[in-house]
Amino acid sequence: MVTDEQVRRLFKLISKGIKKYKASLKSGMSDKTGRKYIKSGKFPSELRKYHTWRTRDDPFSELWPEAEEYLDISPGLEAKELFEHFQREYPDKYSDGQLRTFQRRVKKWRATKGPPKEVFFPQKHNPGELSESDFTSMNHLGITLNHERFDHLIFHFVLTYSNWETGNICFSESFESLSFGLQNAWRELGGVVKRHRTDSLSAAVNKDCNREIFTSRYQSLLNHYKVTGEKTQVGRRNENGDVEQSHNRFKKALEQALLLRGSRNFNSREEYESFLKQLFSRLNSGRMKRFQEEQSLLNPLPGTRLNTFKRLTARVGKSSTISVAGNVYSVNSRLIGENVEVRLNADEIEVWYSQKKVDSFPRLRGKQGHHIQYRHIIDWLVRKPNAFENYRYHSDLFPTTGFRMAYDHLKKRRPLGAAKEYLEILQLAAKETEDGVDIILKMMLNEGKEISFESVKDLLDTGNQINLSEDVTVPEPDLAQYDQLLNNGEEEWYRETI
Repeated sequence: MVTDEQVRRLFKLISKGIKKYKASLKSGMSDKTGRKYIKSGKFPSELRKYHTWRTRDDPFSELWPEAEEYLDISPGLEAKELFEHFQREYPDKYSDGQLRTFQRRVKKWRATKGPPKEVFFPQKHNPGELSESDFTSMNHLGITLNHERFDHLIFHFVLTYSNWETGNICFSESFESLSFGLQNAWRELGGVVKRHRTDSLSAAVNKDCNREIFTSRYQSLLNHYKVTGEKTQVGRRNENGDVEQSHNRFKKALEQALLLRGSRNFNSREEYESFLKQLFSRLNSGRMKRFQEEQSLLNPLPGTRLNTFKRLTARVGKSSTISVAGNVYSVNSRLIGENVEVRLNADEIEVWYSQKKVDSFPRLRGKQGHHIQYRHIIDWLVRKPNAFENYRYHSDLFPTTGFRMAYDHLKKRRPLGAAKEYLEILQLAAKETEDGVDIILKMMLNEGKEISFESVKDLLDTGNQINLSEDVTVPEPDLAQYDQLLNNGEEEWYRETI
């Protein structure tokens, strides 16, 4: 097949005065073919006749007007769904093997007669002008801490010019998480850009009925750092496109890093956070030239960091609990009937009374959860043991599996007095040492001893505790054995092949 390049060479040789048959041979074609192109003065691509006629009957010629009616009414209808509908309407007329032909026909209709598609307009990014942030779920990666599932989000921050990025762990798309993440990113960055864009987060953006675009707390944060806020339209994720694309790249990079690491389990949250920090550092290493351009244009940070917590007032009920953001937390029973100040941080709840911090505990995720600390109520539970069995937050009163197993053991041996006996043991743990009582309970269960408050107290007083952990020595494998095994396998395979 003669190409345009060959004919172009032919024309060039002819223009130099070379005879037609020699020019044709030098161009890799016969004299007759060369004369044809010289006479026409056109290239093969210009003379080629394109295939525009059908080679077989259209199997959907009768059906297509009906299909077009469906597509006109519902342009978003999938070709496969419509095809399966026609298979049900006309049994035995259309086979599964014709689906691809029907899909091509629908695709052509969308391109020629369908509704116009959304147009995306590439934007020019200037250094130091704009940053974007968003939350993204990491649950699908299967991260565990001490072999327990660790569901969490990542607050993700990106500079649109250099694509420099950072992030931190959080558990909800709350204002506290947003404020904490933004201020961390700006501090790590060493300055702030002129504009920052988020999507329509309820933590930052008011509802349409409100005349102010941003919530007062978010606007105060922006004012403190002298940053102009922007938001995307609802459902328009592409308007926050840089950070959305960075989500995909970051998750893919994290997945690869986990595969290289060989484990998705981390001993602590601190170890996992260090792992993420190293990953962000590696991702940013190839962006430093453009990042340095941005750094020189950043506005300075304010002298102080804005508080990220939300202040609430809660009244301690008769059950020695407070309700905060849809969850229940216990406090010391001495505070029953008092109003306390609650400081709601991204990951922590602080309880303040009379301008002093009296307690703190991890913030629960979601709603209708509960965090009951047995030390807050144990003294009164010992006085009212009958309330234990049907207590609404019964499950929170077993600090470890050892305590749970001990209660089950007591209930099996002494059903009537089990609650009173267990609560006295729990009170002992509150006053003395929870770890010590836990070790003793596990030791007694392992040795099949009778559990009672007196026996646990005696062992605790005498310090007669047994360390349940056993040192297990795993010898280093002899790699030579594996080599020998592989070599023997190769020899056997060789014998079989010959």
